[in-house]
Amino acid sequence: MEQLWDSIKNSILDFGILDIIDIVLLALVIYWILKLTSKTRAMQVLKGLGLILLAAWVTEFLGLVGIRWLLNYVLTAGAVLIVILFQPELRRALAKLGRGRIDLSSSRATSAQDIVDALLRAVLNMSKKRVGALIVFERKTGLKEVIESGTRIGAGITSELLENLFFAGAPLHDGAVIIRERSIEAAGCFLPLSDNKQIGQELGTRHRAALGVSEVSDSLTLIISEETGVISLAEDGKLIRYLDSKAIKDMLEDLYVVKQTSKSRGLKQKRKERDAK
Repeated sequence: MEQLWDSIKNSILDFGILDIIDIVLLALVIYWILKLTSKTRAMQVLKGLGLILLAAWVTEFLGLVGIRWLLNYVLTAGAVLIVILFQPELRRALAKLGRGRIDLSSSRATSAQDIVDALLRAVLNMSKKRVGALIVFERKTGLKEVIESGTRIGAGITSELLENLFFAGAPLHDGAVIIRERSIEAAGCFLPLSDNKQIGQELGTRHRAALGVSEVSDSLTLIISEETGVISLAEDGKLIRYLDSKAIKDMLEDLYVVKQTSKSRGLKQKRKERDAK
């Protein structure tokens, strides 16, 4: 312990202008990385690597040689793995750095219940008219790379806009609409297709795409079948079919309406109760 205090004292005494510049530059690099990876899947990986790095420092301080070696090996392999897994994100980040552009987005203020009503109305109308639709709700895992595959909208959520985007003659009707919080961020987006071999043959590309994005993120995706008008929900790599208006409203309220009491139940609990019935 005494050696630790001596080391801290020596570091403080030797602290100079170059150290200040070094800290500022390091802070700017970290800020730039966080800004570029925000709202993407890469952010979740960076959080995991950050925890491993912190654990490696702690084990080094405590002198735990075995676990420190293992964590350092994971960090080394993790750096290579990030480059392999996130090649598209890295290319976009470097391209933005070269252009020196910063994207600024804003969302329109609307009450939560108005958003729920607008979404429910649009989904039920499209189901009745058998208009195929794919609506993805972003949650904690960012979908920035998916958004960039489509056309930016950046508009408030209205039933008229959603129905127009998926209208059969519209240029963006074949892709997915991405909703981030209270804004329609993009339309005509491409989603990763699921490789699940157990998907029913009667399900088409929309359902496979919805399952695909639910396997790589914590998003919720509503699917409306163009052939039957059946409404389905994809979450955590699983597909729930034949949703009625009450189930859809429960899901939307769980996303947008702030619960006032501790007795309110989450969406998963509601589904369990519904399945039990």
